[in-house]
Parts: sequence; structure tokens; C-alpha cells
Amino acid sequence: MTQNKRTMDTGMVAPCGINCAVCYAHLTRKSGLCPGCNSEKEGKMGYCSRCKIKNCEKLKDIKSNSCVDCQDFPCQRIKNLDKRYSLRYRMSVIKNLQNIKEQGIKKFEESEKAKWSCKACQGIVCVHSGECIDCGKKRADQD
Repeated sequence: MTQNKRTMDTGMVAPCGINCAVCYAHLTRKSGLCPGCNSEKEGKMGYCSRCKIKNCEKLKDIKSNSCVDCQDFPCQRIKNLDKRYSLRYRMSVIKNLQNIKEQGIKKFEESEKAKWSCKACQGIVCVHSGECIDCGKKRADQD
């Protein structure tokens, strides 16, 4: 198990509310773990580096680096992302951001650990595949 390399901490929450710690690229990248959206390190997926939300001009002026603190929240890009993730992966980025704002990032992190931890082996369940990265159990089988 390579659990020690995988982290689920506040630094892995992207400005859009996606938890990069449960992303397929972070969990399975063969050339090394993707460092997450907030990282300045090399190794991010191309689409993450080019992300229009992460590179939004308005985000540069927001201390928290979170879309929820933008005066335009939720903007059309966030709404589109939320719709796609809600339908495909049963995760709402808008709800994630609202939970962070209401409860704080530490409480959000705790709820994410509970939500995405495999009940069979305590590995991390990938949001995109719905499977535990360590034992392969489907999230649907664990709900």
C-alpha cells in the first residue's frame, strides 16, 4: 500500500471545491502523484494547469484562494462544473464550497475523510472511478 504518499488534507482542496486527494490523477498517476491543483510543483495534469477556474483573474484577489469568497459565486463555470460532477460522480462542488464556508476547512476535511475512506481497507476511494485505490472495492458497494 502506498497510503503514506496519498494525503487528504486542506492543501488538496482546489479553489473550485474539488478535493484533489480523491482525484484519479492524484491517486493513480504512474509517474508520481499529481501534487494537486494548489501546488506550484510540476506534475499536474495538463488540463489542471490550464483550468479556467484555477486561473481566473478574480481568484488572484481572493486571500482564501476559494471561489466561495468571490462576489460572483457561483459563476457559470462553477455551475457547469457542479452539474457535471453531480451527475457523473455524485459530488457537488457548490455544496463542498458552501460547507467549507459554513463549517471551516478542518471540518470539511474530516467529512471528506469519512466520505472517501474505503470501509473495507481504509484506502481512498477515487471520485472518478468510484473504486478504492488500494483494494478495488466499489463505493456503491460500501454505501
